[in-house]
Amino acid sequence: MSAVRSTRPCIEPPKEGSELDEALRRAFWTSLNRNPLPALQALAVAARTIGVLYRQIADAHEGPGGCACGWEPDPDSDLIVLEANLAASLLKPPESDLVHMAALGRA
Repeated sequence: MSAVRSTRPCIEPPKEGSELDEALRRAFWTSLNRNPLPALQALAVAARTIGVLYRQIADAHEGPGGCACGWEPDPDSDLIVLEANLAASLLKPPESDLVHMAALGRA
């Protein structure tokens, strides 16, 4: 990590359906198409990857060379927030996706 504190604070978290959201989903499905795994095993790999990303981001926010945005990593409470987001996503009804909709006519 850089020994100089970043002058650029973290930006607001991306909204659902954002470019990051799309890129993560695309990478996940592309990887599974290339190397199929059982569903729960694939999700476990994704969860471990999220844990690694959390640790890398937390490390980038610690010490004198860390990000100046003001976020202080707290793994215990951050895990609760991540679990709540996972639960909310699981319980949320699926949104309509044009890819899966039946065509009802011609334009």
